[in-house]
Amino acid sequence: MLKQRFYPLDIFRGATVALMILVNNPGSWKYVYPPLDHAAWHGCTPTDLVFPFFLFAVGNSMAFVMPKLRQAGDAVFWKKTIRRTLLIFLTGLLLNWFPFVKYNADGQLVAKTWDTIRIPGVLQRIAICYFFASVIIYYLKPVKIFAMSILLLLLYWVFCIVWGSPGDLYSLQGWFGTKTDLLLLGEGHMYHGEGVAFDPEGIASTLPAIVQVIFGFLAGDYIIQKTKIIATSLPGVQNANVYYPVIANLFTIAVLFIFIGLCWSTAFPLNKKIWTSSYVVYTSGLAMVVLAVIIHIVEIYRQKGAWAHFFDVFGKNPLFIFVLSGVWVRLYGLFRIEDGTKNGMPVYKSLGNWMYDHLFAPAFGNMNGSLLYAVFHVLIFWGIAWWLDKKKIYIKV
Repeated sequence: MLKQRFYPLDIFRGATVALMILVNNPGSWKYVYPPLDHAAWHGCTPTDLVFPFFLFAVGNSMAFVMPKLRQAGDAVFWKKTIRRTLLIFLTGLLLNWFPFVKYNADGQLVAKTWDTIRIPGVLQRIAICYFFASVIIYYLKPVKIFAMSILLLLLYWVFCIVWGSPGDLYSLQGWFGTKTDLLLLGEGHMYHGEGVAFDPEGIASTLPAIVQVIFGFLAGDYIIQKTKIIATSLPGVQNANVYYPVIANLFTIAVLFIFIGLCWSTAFPLNKKIWTSSYVVYTSGLAMVVLAVIIHIVEIYRQKGAWAHFFDVFGKNPLFIFVLSGVWVRLYGLFRIEDGTKNGMPVYKSLGNWMYDHLFAPAFGNMNGSLLYAVFHVLIFWGIAWWLDKKKIYIKV
């Protein structure tokens, strides 16, 4: 009944890609539209849902392809899984390095050296989570998969308690993961956006993120198996009647996850930057709610209008569009425009900064200009995604 392409999943996945582009490309980081900003540390804003939702969608997709991999056997499974993992990871690493040159203090282009390149990143986390989740899912049955997920979340909590700074387990300074990343990666290969060497996609916090993919798989597998059972036991049943119990149960499970996540957060705070276990459970519950709502609208009410098409084109080439958006905005840094003087010396701005300062901010104000700059880039990549879909070009990674 369900094909490998599941339309509600394309919409769900596409929406996360569109939001990733939106939150990653504000006109000014000083004037980020408040709902599009991450929580300063503990907490969970709408923006903090985007990355876990995408990992959840990765797991959803695996539910549709894993049966074929099991039929093909171990050799095919390992070949495809390792190939895809390496391809995604290396693409993320090259994206961090791109455009391979930078301007020095004298305004000259010099090569970016390896010792300053950040190793972790969004794509790198997706790759690692995909690999370990795939292995767990391939070799274990659903009940054991779920048990393994709970074990990993609890194990990460134990690591935070045992190896964190006593009395300060979950702060930027006290969290154990930074020490691990410094030891294994080195300061030069880490993110410095917090003012110190700290990586929100580092090694330690990848452990609970693996579970995000697994929960996505379990939700997708449940949708597939439940609809098959209903359709088989009740031949000729209408599409809406197939999905009603699926949606009801998804909502029930989602509410339970949200409740458990919030309860757990009283001891283990919701925190994206260190990807706490409570955050995994809470955001997985919210992802189930959103997915259930989309299924309800699309499969029961049969509403597949322009709103759905806007997102589904992103969902058909998600990783390619995300990488392209990263390449595009990084190219702005190579194009510098002279914009006034300071202390008698010319001031140069990147093309992106110049566009914001001279086009968006003057026309719409700082805050709204920053938002519309981000929306403008979403529309650019929607146009590219739409064209690829129209030409039936689907770039698989």
